[in-house]
Amino acid sequence: MEQYKQEFIEFMVDCGVLKFGDFVTKSGRKTPFFVNAGFYRTGTQLRRLGGYYARAIEGKFGLDFDVLFGPAYKGIPLTVAATTAISELYDRDIRYCSNRKEVKDHGDKGILLGSPIVGGDRIVIIEDVTTAGTSIAETMPIIRAQGDADVLGLVVSVDRMERGQGAKSALQEIEETYGMKTTAIVTMAEVVEHLYGREYKGRIVIDDAIKSAIDAYYEQYGA
Repeated sequence: MEQYKQEFIEFMVDCGVLKFGDFVTKSGRKTPFFVNAGFYRTGTQLRRLGGYYARAIEGKFGLDFDVLFGPAYKGIPLTVAATTAISELYDRDIRYCSNRKEVKDHGDKGILLGSPIVGGDRIVIIEDVTTAGTSIAETMPIIRAQGDADVLGLVVSVDRMERGQGAKSALQEIEETYGMKTTAIVTMAEVVEHLYGREYKGRIVIDDAIKSAIDAYYEQYGA
């Protein structure tokens, strides 16, 4: 596993973004782990987060695209952080764009904020996590309504590796439904590999009980 992936896993734990216990996802599944990007709350955290996303994007898509699109609301700071990091790390100026939940009818009008989308733009979508592909289903019509743009793919922070609407994972379903590539900074398999049974800052983050709960969850919902 690449060093930056290991660092990112520990970074999520430090920020309280990755937690283990008893949770319920938006889709109603009881899960022993939860990822909440809302816990990235400082400039330093966002700068580091942008760097991890930038490495994942460059590794999967290269940098030959025009716009990084982040669905509102969590996608808004993600686009800013990641495009800033791409500029700093790779000297490539990618435009950022997000949607508004409500169309603005004065000043900077329209449904988009940041850069407009124009015909011929090549777009990568950025999100925190996806479990059912709901936000992509809402996002694609917004992008397509702007003109003849090409959506190359989707990057998320963590691939939960669980079933979406059918037997395949949510990311696999998105790839097949929309004809795009998908990638994640890390997968849950990599998270477990790095943290299980290993002491980190004086405690075992994934002990035998949590590992058993994760295994049981994937027996039921694993893709």
